[in-house]
Amino acid sequence: MADAPGQPPSQEASPNSDLKIEQVQGSAIEHIPDPTPSQPSTPSIPYTTFTRNEKRLLTLHMGLTAITSPLTATIYFPLLPLLRNHFHTSAQSINITLTIYIIFQAISPAIFGPLSDSLGRRPVYLLTLSLYVIGNIGLAVNKHSYSILIVLRAVQSLGASAAFAVSYGVVADVCVPSERGRMLGPVSMALNLGACVGPVVGGWVAYTSRSYEWVFWVLVIIGAALLLSVGALLPETARTVVGDGSRRKRQSGWEESWYNMCKHWLRRHKANASKGENEKQLENEGENVNRSILQRFRIANPWACLRIIFHLDTFLVLWMHGSFYTVDYSLVAAVPDIYKSIYHFNELQIGLAYLPRGAGIIIGGYCVGKVMDHNYKVTAKKIGWTVNKVSGDDLNKFPIERARSRGSLWLLIISTATLVGYGWAVSKHVEVPVALVLQFIQGFWGTYFYTTYNTLLVDVFPESPSTAAAAASITRCAMAAAGVAVLQPLLDVAGRGWYFTLLGLWSGGFGAVAVWFIKSKGMQYRTKRMKK
Repeated sequence: MADAPGQPPSQEASPNSDLKIEQVQGSAIEHIPDPTPSQPSTPSIPYTTFTRNEKRLLTLHMGLTAITSPLTATIYFPLLPLLRNHFHTSAQSINITLTIYIIFQAISPAIFGPLSDSLGRRPVYLLTLSLYVIGNIGLAVNKHSYSILIVLRAVQSLGASAAFAVSYGVVADVCVPSERGRMLGPVSMALNLGACVGPVVGGWVAYTSRSYEWVFWVLVIIGAALLLSVGALLPETARTVVGDGSRRKRQSGWEESWYNMCKHWLRRHKANASKGENEKQLENEGENVNRSILQRFRIANPWACLRIIFHLDTFLVLWMHGSFYTVDYSLVAAVPDIYKSIYHFNELQIGLAYLPRGAGIIIGGYCVGKVMDHNYKVTAKKIGWTVNKVSGDDLNKFPIERARSRGSLWLLIISTATLVGYGWAVSKHVEVPVALVLQFIQGFWGTYFYTTYNTLLVDVFPESPSTAAAAASITRCAMAAAGVAVLQPLLDVAGRGWYFTLLGLWSGGFGAVAVWFIKSKGMQYRTKRMKK
């Protein structure tokens, strides 16, 4: 008899038998279930009706929209001296604009992530991209007011920073758990392309033009192009709105892409029905859709996603995600001083020094997707689980924590050694290529950890994936802000070698503890949380 998809093979266990994974009992040892009578297989209901080409279009748009936040954050770093001179203020005052950006980088997903779970992904994309364009226009034309600069940086961050959480929601909407890595890999690559390109563009501006305004105009053009592309082509994916995608044909108004709107309009006008009947039907459809949108338009308590942080299973996952984002952000913040004071780089060269790290992040983003899917299949094979690629696996019975964390302990050793080695390399003034290679390696492994564990967070909150991603955003921004705050004092006291040694041991040591608990106790903690 055929095996039921998404369950262990029927020769060994029926779909209703308990999967005896000792992870639930507190051990990391796996046991195959005892043989029980097989159950008749039932046809699998497809998880989504989105086609492969539609998923490719979604991947492209998610990557491009997610690029806005890291691009906007990193392009700003080399402009700080220019802004300080232009607005005739102190370095500390200009640094407040960085703090404001990070604060709203955490607030934005907390607002728009839950909203996209209820209202839909597409309206939230359109709203946040509009805010992004408005904020950049204001920054480009503001020439005198420091106070307005502060306000507009908040608007800019509010519009740019929600795409990360919404993108993870889209992945959960259209991908079964066993194939999410395939979609998240390219998204992660595009996401980090902004972090790679931003410092180069900003450094080039600071070095050549000694002016900052056109940088914001470039961001206006990028934001407007993304707004038009999303409006014209991006379909709605939220399962609360379109289900598995089969209800898309009933959408209209701003929930429908402008391309499909035009196509349906032409089709209606070619129909044989009378003009009056068509207009009446269109009016009724519009009323129904508007009523549906108003019913769904509710902004959940922005602090509701904070509750996710305090569950034991998600706390461990968030620690892994946030700690390696902190390591990466601390490394980025230390680069200008290192290459300026030790290697005597100018602004343009400092911007170019970010490229190896960016290349590592991009390549790592591509590889991490394939590694996640491979780990999922290997874990399923070990426990005798048949992967269901049609309707998706029941993660309530599958040890997803073990699949995602597979191999993490060995990678932690490599990452820690690289970080410690980088600190002592620059402290001893080694040749520039050595430091750049170490930046590449750290970028490669850093993106592996925070992409993998953010995906795990979305896996264990399937009903509200964007809310879960918002919790990750709040955590990583808070940890990164704290890391940057203590960066310079620790560098002054300990020096670069010991600072990066402490940073490596902190991330590697606590990371190893977190990975052990995730791997051996994670499913048990998740089961207890879901029973409450």
